[in-house]
Amino acid sequence: MTATPTMQAWQFERYGHYTDALHWTTRELPMPGPRQARVRTAAAALNFPDILIVAGKYQHKAPLPAVPGVEGVGVVEAVGPGSKFKLGDRAVGFCHGGGTLADAFLVDDASAWTVPAHITDEQAAALSVTYGTSWFGLTHRAGLAAGETLLVLGAAGGVGLAAIQLGKLLDATVIACAGDARKLAVCRDNGADHVIDYRREDLVTRVKEITDGRGADVIYDPVGGDLFEQVKRCVAWGGRLVVIGFAGGHIPQIELNRILLKNMAVVGLAWGQYLDRGSKLPEKAQFEFYDMIARRQIDPVIFRTLPFADVKEGLRLIESREVYGKVVITR
Repeated sequence: MTATPTMQAWQFERYGHYTDALHWTTRELPMPGPRQARVRTAAAALNFPDILIVAGKYQHKAPLPAVPGVEGVGVVEAVGPGSKFKLGDRAVGFCHGGGTLADAFLVDDASAWTVPAHITDEQAAALSVTYGTSWFGLTHRAGLAAGETLLVLGAAGGVGLAAIQLGKLLDATVIACAGDARKLAVCRDNGADHVIDYRREDLVTRVKEITDGRGADVIYDPVGGDLFEQVKRCVAWGGRLVVIGFAGGHIPQIELNRILLKNMAVVGLAWGQYLDRGSKLPEKAQFEFYDMIARRQIDPVIFRTLPFADVKEGLRLIESREVYGKVVITR
């Protein structure tokens, strides 16, 4: 009788805090189905949703026992019927329900792409979610135009730094908001024209000062929480407030009369849904990002690269908000 192929993975059998629930163990090697491929992991990026996945608080729940990790890169070692990939391809994939923190992971054709030689494993692992989210948020949802003012909250995080770089590429004036001097320095290094320390400065006052009282044309908000209460008061007339996420801990609200009187728009961006709904736009954007890196217009900021044994340490760094940019795990 043939033995079932296995692999090693960071797995959890119950929902809980990653420090207790997550452990390195043996599990069955996944087999690709139609229009799928199995990728031998070279690198994987850690994200805040990984903590939520293990805790059972993420919108997508994989059947237990499960593996976290929503983005990874490596070499294709098996393909299912009709897959666009071939054996030996270098591929990066987004796995909405998790799976990349393992020796190998499955990707669907619709949410994975080949990787050219000029992109490193670390860059590829850190690219798709952050730049995909920021590009779609700024262009498809907010319509950020040259000469407009962009305010980025959580600006030292992965999506925040991507928004700064892409905002400058779109010829906007960028105001970056973060919580300490080290993170603000990183924002300046990545192109921010102005920085605001929201712990020490009045956010609304500073935005009004920088914009001569007009406010920001586009506000990019992956934080929500208490900061939203401030930024909703510094949107320019005709401005757009893009809701990306709620890292601040709770979902805020906004008064409809404020939207009416400011002639403003509040729009949401859930990048993963473009993939779920079969849009071709993420693939088009992915290859544009490769070209942007080649032209040195963007560059994923990697806070730390850790070995697979240190996944819990990487999640701790993210949870403690010590991180700017991305944490990448490599084999």
